[in-house]
Amino acid sequence: MAKTISIAIDGPAGAGKSTIARRIAKELGCYYVDTGAIYRTVAYFMDLLGISPKDTDGVERYIDELTVQIEYDEEGLQHMIMNGMDVTADIRTQDISQKASLISAQPVVREVLLDMQREVARQHNVVMDGRDIGTVVLPDADVKIFLTASAEVRAKRRTDELLGKGQKADFQRILQEIQQRDYQDTHRAIAPLKMARDSIKVDTSELNIEQVVETIRNIVREKTAL
Repeated sequence: MAKTISIAIDGPAGAGKSTIARRIAKELGCYYVDTGAIYRTVAYFMDLLGISPKDTDGVERYIDELTVQIEYDEEGLQHMIMNGMDVTADIRTQDISQKASLISAQPVVREVLLDMQREVARQHNVVMDGRDIGTVVLPDADVKIFLTASAEVRAKRRTDELLGKGQKADFQRILQEIQQRDYQDTHRAIAPLKMARDSIKVDTSELNIEQVVETIRNIVREKTAL
């Protein structure tokens, strides 16, 4: 099998990784893999069972009852299938986001999902985003990007996004949640969020989406044949 090309995009919550990674993948003809959605699916499953993401025994007891699959629609959008049900929309809440951060620190969860993520990269050219793609999941990725922005900018973007959907949003509460998520992700014992030594940092605080996409597209083209 011909060697596949992998592009790893890491960074804190709200940095725009999913939006940017999806755009880059579509432009380059790669599979887009949102690993955060995979962990959200696990968190959602445990939440339905009333299992706390910190309950190691509970998570270990029920993890074998969970089947997670990734499917792609005609637009190339990733759908999360949990035990045969499409839960793509259900996992997109702030509560599940916080619980996903906690459950991703559970060794058994990481063990189960690590092979799944690597197998996709072995079979396809991928743009994969998450917290530890360049450091743990795909340490030999052809391109590593660390996408970031200030907590205040990320909170403002999230607030505007929610308001744009007609939902209520409190900037200070969202900022606090993002800061809490940052602390959880960078201080967890297993695979904490950090920039790989060979990763290229892209700060999006003062860039719009088109500028970020162009920046990363140029980096990818310099390092690969895509």
